[in-house]
Amino acid sequence: MFMRFLAALIAMAHMASASTRYMMYLTGQHNVVPDKSLVSDITHVALAFMSSATFNQVQPSSWPLFTTVEVARSQFTDGTAVMVAIGGWGNTAGFGIAAATEITRKLFAHNVKSMVDATGADGVDIDWEYPGGNGEDYKQIPNPEKAWEIEAYPLLLSEIRSALGPEKLISAAVPGLPRDMLAFTKSTIPAISASLDFFNVMTYDLMNRRDNVTKHHTGIESSLTAIEAYEERGVPSEKMNLGFAFYIKWYKTDPHGGCDKNPVGCKTALMEDPLTGADLGQAGAFSWHDPAPDDVSASYEKAIAHGKYDSEYGGHYYWDPEENLWWSWDTPYVIAKKFPAIMEKKGLGGAFAWGLGEDADDFTHLKALTIEVKRLARGYQDEL
Repeated sequence: MFMRFLAALIAMAHMASASTRYMMYLTGQHNVVPDKSLVSDITHVALAFMSSATFNQVQPSSWPLFTTVEVARSQFTDGTAVMVAIGGWGNTAGFGIAAATEITRKLFAHNVKSMVDATGADGVDIDWEYPGGNGEDYKQIPNPEKAWEIEAYPLLLSEIRSALGPEKLISAAVPGLPRDMLAFTKSTIPAISASLDFFNVMTYDLMNRRDNVTKHHTGIESSLTAIEAYEERGVPSEKMNLGFAFYIKWYKTDPHGGCDKNPVGCKTALMEDPLTGADLGQAGAFSWHDPAPDDVSASYEKAIAHGKYDSEYGGHYYWDPEENLWWSWDTPYVIAKKFPAIMEKKGLGGAFAWGLGEDADDFTHLKALTIEVKRLARGYQDEL
């Protein structure tokens, strides 16, 4: 009993000694930064995105980005780490080319260092989100044809770490669904983790157009499942950041799918072409900074007015019986619930959100998340 108590004290001391990571993606789609008083607790910013293909050139002539590291630094408090996020959803071809051989891996890593040196960034966030398959092109390029990437992914990360050295930061955005964690196995995690300072676990979009029943796209139960999946594979809890979504998602449901009896877990419309994987337009998302699209705006108003919390699975939702639309999003209440249920329970090292400007102009979710990050940091100290 005493030894377990001592081990718990040591673990809490370790968490308290290092400040809780608090990271925001700043995107070209919503390049909006609030007053510094609202971002003073943010420890890391990732500028998203720079194309992965840029780094396969023999001598890149420029480093195209929607802003500059210098401008970003001026928008945040002193000491905030400013990183460049490379890749992103659908931007996978450049990574595949880079990872293929030792020569191409070294070229990619050399160019990453050149970019970091030229821009003054504090490091990079590698957004090769689905190495090994299950990316946007999984119907065009089946997973078996990408199986080689599972072993190549940690090799590419190792080259980037070697090129940047120990002082620069390297993080990676990683899948939130166990079905997509193809490259993250018990055998590959040690090498992956050795190259990374932390993992940004994308605990959102956990319902997407490949699903056929309704669920919470960023719910507590499914988010906890994601964290435990990485934990079981060997990722240290303190190296994981829990992801938060500053946007809302909707999905078309089957008129005869039983949603009137129980909207959680009922049948959706077909959202993806079974042959090509193409989006059939039966699902969508938009940030809090965007107006609701005209075709779903009336349903959106009902969702905001009448949405409810699902205490069983831990998510905020609304099902519109007239439009057959399922809505899924986080509220400040759900954000707060995730901290004892996941952050504290698992001793995670930090939190991040996609993305900062997506929560403009009110920054309601940013404020809620900041409150919980600060409370968590105080809690660790109080427990000591």
